[in-house]
Amino acid sequence: MISFTEEQTAFAAAVADFCRREAGTREQRDALTDGGAELHSQELYRKMAVLGWTGLLVPEEYGGAGAGNVEMCILLEEAMRAMAPIGGIGPTLITAAAYQKFADEQTKKQVLTGVVDGDSLSISMSEPEAGSDVANLSCRAEKVDGGWIINGQKTWCSNAHFATSILLIARTEKTDKKHEGLTQFHIPADTPGLKIQGIDTLGGREVNDLYFTDVRVPDSAVVGQVGNGWKQLMAGLNTERLILAAMQLGVAERSFADTLQFITERKQFGRPIGTFQALRHRMADLATEIECTKLLVYSVAAQADAHPDKLLPREASMAKLKATETSKRMTIDAMQMMGGYGYATEFDAERLMRGAIISTVYGGTNEIQRDIIGKTYGL
Repeated sequence: MISFTEEQTAFAAAVADFCRREAGTREQRDALTDGGAELHSQELYRKMAVLGWTGLLVPEEYGGAGAGNVEMCILLEEAMRAMAPIGGIGPTLITAAAYQKFADEQTKKQVLTGVVDGDSLSISMSEPEAGSDVANLSCRAEKVDGGWIINGQKTWCSNAHFATSILLIARTEKTDKKHEGLTQFHIPADTPGLKIQGIDTLGGREVNDLYFTDVRVPDSAVVGQVGNGWKQLMAGLNTERLILAAMQLGVAERSFADTLQFITERKQFGRPIGTFQALRHRMADLATEIECTKLLVYSVAAQADAHPDKLLPREASMAKLKATETSKRMTIDAMQMMGGYGYATEFDAERLMRGAIISTVYGGTNEIQRDIIGKTYGL
């Protein structure tokens, strides 16, 4: 139903083929991820970098491909459908886009060329008292001669345990309006005074607490304008929500394919269980939902490419909402249709479900996405 160019179709096939060769079996993926404990294999990610894919969105002057959002969605959809363990690609692309828009030339060149070479990045927003209310930040950066001193705690920070650098959003000024006085800082991961501590989660090792104790950075660490951090964050929402949507579209498609194979092969009462009306109708509904999701995701991606400076709050939030809810529904229904086998770690159903459930929480909870969508209608 979606019309891709010949180049885009060939790119999708190339990504699918690479992932199938490098991480197509459970044994390959376990070897790359410490038995599935890690969500990201830097080894596999570096191989993708050699092919030019990690720098897909990076402008050509920094060594990247200078491609658009549609190509980005193709890469993410195919990689996640193949269950390639490169979970760090989402936060990296989100963070790289912010550097591309707002960093000075020296920092931009350093960070973006690193992304092309396979470096992973992390962005740190959330705090213990600032989740959905992300502007309620208390991590403080105080101005001193020649730079800044940072103190405070961050949490739920993806990629930080293997990232080359972290894009930190900290409070540089206290005003009556909490959205004001926020600033973005470029923080190398090995900066003295920064402690990175992992958080155990249902999905494995993916997020971290960050503790800043008298962390000193130079003035050149400021990304963009001092005090303008909130507006800079808002400028990246199209990219962030499209990235999350495309990844979960791939997860939903993989879950559907695995479930279809299982219910076609599994027999009860003398015939494949997929021939029973209850499962047949459920799969028909899920197939329709996934196809609708794909149409929405790529429609928004095409709009973002056609109007790169335009904010698409309604459309981008709809894509994130629809894709993550569809992925969650698909993976939960997959476990139900597979019965006890869906619960067993021998199959990928439970792993896909763990990854899908959290997608409705990160990147702005789906309750927040619904609130944003509602406000665009004047509600």
